[in-house]
Amino acid sequence: MNASKSEGSNFTISIPCGLVAGSSITVIGTPGSLSGNFWIDLVGTALPGESKQPIVAHYNVRLTGDKLTEGPVIVQNAFTASNGWGYEDRCPCRNSSNATEVDDLERCNSMVGREEKSTMNSTHYSGAKQGGKSSTYFPFKQGYLAIATLRIGLEGIHMSVDGNHITSFAYRAGLEPWFVTEVRISGDFELASAIASGLPTSEDLENSVDLEMLKSAHISDGKDLDLLIGIFSTANNFKRRMVIRRTWMQHDAVRNGTVAVRFFVGLHTNLMVNMELWNEARTYGDIQVLPFVDYYSLITWKTLAICIYGTDTVSAKYLMKTDDDAFVRVHEIQSSVKKLNVSNGLLYGRIESDSSPHRNRDSKWYISPEEWPEEKYPPWAHGPGYVVSEDIARTINTWYKTSCLKMFKLEDVAMGIWVNEMKKGGLPIRYETNERIYIDGCKEGYIVAHYQEPRNMLCMWEKLLRTNQATCCN
Repeated sequence: MNASKSEGSNFTISIPCGLVAGSSITVIGTPGSLSGNFWIDLVGTALPGESKQPIVAHYNVRLTGDKLTEGPVIVQNAFTASNGWGYEDRCPCRNSSNATEVDDLERCNSMVGREEKSTMNSTHYSGAKQGGKSSTYFPFKQGYLAIATLRIGLEGIHMSVDGNHITSFAYRAGLEPWFVTEVRISGDFELASAIASGLPTSEDLENSVDLEMLKSAHISDGKDLDLLIGIFSTANNFKRRMVIRRTWMQHDAVRNGTVAVRFFVGLHTNLMVNMELWNEARTYGDIQVLPFVDYYSLITWKTLAICIYGTDTVSAKYLMKTDDDAFVRVHEIQSSVKKLNVSNGLLYGRIESDSSPHRNRDSKWYISPEEWPEEKYPPWAHGPGYVVSEDIARTINTWYKTSCLKMFKLEDVAMGIWVNEMKKGGLPIRYETNERIYIDGCKEGYIVAHYQEPRNMLCMWEKLLRTNQATCCN
């Protein structure tokens, strides 16, 4: 975007289809001479019944400091109409809450705010002096051009300035990158240009040479499935769905119809995205479009939808839930479940048996005492890949139809809660854990590898076909 389109000190970039992992916003400009204070906001669409738009990320550069510090500081936060502003992430900061990493990156580069010897003036040093006197590193300085990039990661948003990583900001509860509809740049900042890249795009279906190969195998009425795999996806994640169709959905069991794979996708706030989604669903026949906007707080309804589809629309012996950034070795899942020889009461996956609710309000997984008053959760299986037997799915479906199903906003924990209720009711439950379901990346010998970029999936599939070995491509 050319900065000449800006009005005064405010500039807005429209983001038509939201952001996805790998998207980035680059801002090129110079902090002004008045104060040099400026901010960048990633703004979303207002929730139904709310007048104020949520701010997925608020990146505030305060060169003149604030009430808490005299020196320059970067403050990051998020806003929703229901909860207001959350807890500030500050850089530099001595608070231990900033110590945890986001996507394996520092929340605040340890160099920021550190005094060092400097023999020359530098655009990266605040108050730098000649002659080897001490100076304080800060990535922005009044009157000096800076190139700042906000990059969308899996766990949060990362800021780099002039090629150096500066901060990482973890996503807050209910605020996902797909939610962003515009970027606002405001304050004492002389903007040269702003660039949005890596935005989601759908495929040109008319020019696809392998269209027929990618279409879903037809499931005949009354046919029993060995396994239904339900994949959580969001409407604008076109690229992730396409790479799954081209990789592990090409497994023989999927192509011959003994295993069915379906994407479970809610609606987007943008009509154009929804039109593309409907077109994709008609073309490939593997998308279940759900009748609600895809907010994180409604994610458990997707789990319910898998259970309904797997017991009402088709009849599956086992049902698996996974995500659109997970690589699944279908044959290994099939054979592992069959070896267990358990047809009822099965919860199979990476079982968590001793976990507690997150009580930090700013956590994406925050649970209030009202939502779950107990100190511990019952056993549950991590969301990137778990399997339940048909009887569990059918009971969940029945409870829903009779208004007896208690919803819980963390879908994988919700499944554990429902299974625990069945256990209390007398159903023998068998919890089976598999350590080769990797929930935070990939390791050799995996059967499920989470957090995989599309290019990694293509590489993993090629290696699997060529060597028949589960090899990572990170």
